[in-house]
Amino acid sequence: MIKRFLSLEWKQFTRASYFQKGLAIKILMFFAVLYFGGMAILMGGAMFFILKKTMPEADPIETVNNFMIYWVLANLAIRFFMQQLPVMNIKPLMIIPIKRNIVIHYLLGKTVISFFNFISLFIFLPFTVVLLVKGYPPVNVLFCFLSIMCINMALNFINFLINKNNTVFYAIASTLVVLIGLEYYDIFKISEPIGLVFNTLYTNPYLAVISLLLMAGLYKINFNYVRKGFYLDDAVSKKAEKVNTTDLTWMNRFGSIAPFLKNDVKLISRNARPKQVVMMSFFFLFYGLFFFTSDVYREMPAILAFASMFITGGFLMTFGQLVPSWDSEYYKLFMSQNISYKKYLESKWYLMVVAVAISFVLSTPYIYFGWEIFGMIAAGALFNIGLNTFITLLGGALNRVPIELNTKAKAFSNTNGFNLTQMLIGLPKLVLPMILFYVPYKLVSFNAGLIVLALSGVLGIVFKNFFLNKIERIYQKGKYKTIAAFAEKK
Repeated sequence: MIKRFLSLEWKQFTRASYFQKGLAIKILMFFAVLYFGGMAILMGGAMFFILKKTMPEADPIETVNNFMIYWVLANLAIRFFMQQLPVMNIKPLMIIPIKRNIVIHYLLGKTVISFFNFISLFIFLPFTVVLLVKGYPPVNVLFCFLSIMCINMALNFINFLINKNNTVFYAIASTLVVLIGLEYYDIFKISEPIGLVFNTLYTNPYLAVISLLLMAGLYKINFNYVRKGFYLDDAVSKKAEKVNTTDLTWMNRFGSIAPFLKNDVKLISRNARPKQVVMMSFFFLFYGLFFFTSDVYREMPAILAFASMFITGGFLMTFGQLVPSWDSEYYKLFMSQNISYKKYLESKWYLMVVAVAISFVLSTPYIYFGWEIFGMIAAGALFNIGLNTFITLLGGALNRVPIELNTKAKAFSNTNGFNLTQMLIGLPKLVLPMILFYVPYKLVSFNAGLIVLALSGVLGIVFKNFFLNKIERIYQKGKYKTIAAFAEKK
């Protein structure tokens, strides 16, 4: 039966119109797995020697055990935010004689082969091999490794239960940040009591059964949770949801584009996927902290131009690149109305402009790093408004993948709206600001680079109507292809 399920999923994948896109994504993901998997293996193999060199007075395995609490919390937070839980169309299976338990075991089994489970294996297996080579007790080492892998799988099943609860994610992330801060400033070292627990697992191999029982218990809880909702009535019945109305009459001042702006505001406030993407765009504000705090990057102005553009461009890089897929569920209705396509695009442009302006205001604390850095952020904001918004809209003309607004897929791992051609068109958003800044900077001065970068954005704003007209023609040309593509659901 498992073989039959795999066959059905393969046929669904290969016969779909998005097969080429999906295959390209799988190939890219394969290379990403090879890269990150290789890095994890290298880190795991070198961890013993790095710890021995940096802390020669401490036993490396005890040091690792002391900081396992951070691995647990970070593992859970990353899984919640990035791990794509497996999905399966179970409605057709409910009306044929297939045992529910088989389907549920298959669904839960798919979570086991997630890359997020293997990454821990890639780290701790080489570390375990090094410990065995160095003469550590084989029984203790092997059973400790077994305990860690069981805990890793337990985290996988915990994520399955909490993935729909954003409050849990915020609690985990906040706890992780607080504990790291307390540890760093020597206020409270959580690593000591938790490290004692993991060291006890190492010194008493028979305690590995506790981790095994924890994993089995969470699997059973997940099984019962899925089984409880595995009924045809639940699958086909529509749940009535209470929707809070919002007074957006103040937006009427925007004239003919007001209806589109109101629709986008409601879309973001009422649906899960847009909320996730907007939340993700907020983190772009902190992008500069990785570059402006490092002396190495401060000596590479072109890289700083890249970073400054990202600080204010989070919304257009995340939400903007999925235009018009956000409207895929009612796109046919839009196109059947007597509306101007240019006004539709203009409303998206204004939405991105407002988001960039808000991000720029929120970036004012970067003045701490100096007026040159803040001037670069301001120039990057103008570039985002004047050119990147139009490049983003142009890429959207090639985006014909529908989006389910209330899907629980994670913002980073969800590939809805992904298009290789769109990604290539998006490269100028990253490369162009670096070139526009670096050439005059190298030939004239730092301020000349800032002026050229800022003026490029100003010119884009001046020729707004020209760019919108050109982009409108491209959208109009592919209008019916887009409608047909959005009509097909994955």
